[in-house]
Amino acid sequence: MELSGSNFVGYSRSAEGANIYTAQNPIESRPLEPGFHEATPAEIDRTVTLAGAAFHEYRELAADQRAAFLNTIAANIDGLGEALIERGSLETGLGANRLRGERARTSNQIRMFADLVVEGSWVEARIDRGNPDRTPAPKPDLRRMLIPIGPVVVFGASNFPLAFSVAGGDTASALAAGCPVIVKAHPAHPGTSEMVGRAIVDAARETGMPDGVFSLLHGPSNETGLGLVRHPGSKAVAFTGSLGGGRALFDAAAARPEPIPVYAEMGSVNPVFVLPRAAAERGKAIAKGLQESFTLGVGQFCTKPGLVIGLTETIELLAADLEHQPQDPKPMVMLHEGIARSFWSGIERLQAVTGVEVLTPPSDPGALSATQARPVILKAEASTFFERRELAEEVFGPVTVMIACSSSEQMVELARRLDGHLTATVHAEEDELESQRALLRALELTVGRLLLNGFPTGIEVGPAVQHGGPYPATTDSRSTSVGTAAVYRFARPICYQDFPQAALPLELKDDNPREIWRLVDGEFKKS
Repeated sequence: MELSGSNFVGYSRSAEGANIYTAQNPIESRPLEPGFHEATPAEIDRTVTLAGAAFHEYRELAADQRAAFLNTIAANIDGLGEALIERGSLETGLGANRLRGERARTSNQIRMFADLVVEGSWVEARIDRGNPDRTPAPKPDLRRMLIPIGPVVVFGASNFPLAFSVAGGDTASALAAGCPVIVKAHPAHPGTSEMVGRAIVDAARETGMPDGVFSLLHGPSNETGLGLVRHPGSKAVAFTGSLGGGRALFDAAAARPEPIPVYAEMGSVNPVFVLPRAAAERGKAIAKGLQESFTLGVGQFCTKPGLVIGLTETIELLAADLEHQPQDPKPMVMLHEGIARSFWSGIERLQAVTGVEVLTPPSDPGALSATQARPVILKAEASTFFERRELAEEVFGPVTVMIACSSSEQMVELARRLDGHLTATVHAEEDELESQRALLRALELTVGRLLLNGFPTGIEVGPAVQHGGPYPATTDSRSTSVGTAAVYRFARPICYQDFPQAALPLELKDDNPREIWRLVDGEFKKS
């Protein structure tokens, strides 16, 4: 597939911007053709305006039409074949096997949302039948359901060029809800983004979707994204990236004359608590799993375990086991130079804290290329952690910090002082759990997903998963960006009072023609 470097403004290609940039191959440190045109303010305005016009038609389409659109997107992405994998590998340095697995996850979750749309119960229909004979006042007939919110701006993530990018969960869930989508492509993989964007545009044409139901804009500067967020036609934002980037978008959206929701996943350290019995029974296995987890994908997962917490004896045991884990002598290649610079800057900041011990052999960033990294393991006492909060801040890359606690009470206190994270993990024997109820209760208030005897990297995509957490992990702990519940971010409730049957949506009619689950007079039923 020949790449154009153009923006997709609905069905039209546009390349008006004079600012042209290229992707970089992180392994060979060389530019990749073609050049990509940064979207101009005029192109941004046309894109959002077109999405607003498409919204009025798209939201009215039957469920099977939207589902057909989603299923065709999935088929088209699969149909890109090895060309997509090759371009993605060139732009990210991620291996072909990793990208093939990510593509399968991407197309499968799109199909999952197509099934959700067809089944239909996600609209949460509620019916309270009226009673005109009720005294002292008649009871009105009230019927409530969810409807789409409007055009959604989606920001692609650098570390998942497929599953959290152009056709990732944010795009799939917004389209499933009935919202047009405008994707701001990540500048680190614009070619991969164009290929997937073209697959979506082709799917829209093939299934008769309105022009503007999907658009893709490029731009390496912050102004492109901020322009999309500030445009009055944008109604919601989905973002996966850094705390600084997510907070800037959140603040821009809040400062609009009409504020809009920003669902930003921004940063997480994903603490792992190891209890004494678990360490004694299977310390070597825990250390091996930890090593594999925090270095997986060069530590470039939002669920990377960046903190390991236990009693002093436990941490000493795990540290010894980690030192005996096999180390790959070859440097790891990160996604791009900016991420590698941030990683080494973060390591320098942590190493400079008094009381922090470096457990891994010292690495000289100057001896590595501009995109390379090596795993780093640090250790500190809980007292140091309490005084120096930078130890709790995310450093994106292959690093984890081990924190030694003097008592179980101190371990619980540490859990209570944690900021919000996506996950927390507890390694424990079953008979230890009852005595650690206070620890578990503290972690429930801190994270969105609580794991037992596992590792947080890797997410099972399904209806029950939660991928979100209290700030600063996300801007809204009530939402998830993975799983079918992600659709609720892009819908809002509407209530109809005393409407005749002919004027009601299908989901709220008495005869329930869509045969969905509804709450009728306080009872869930399909009849």
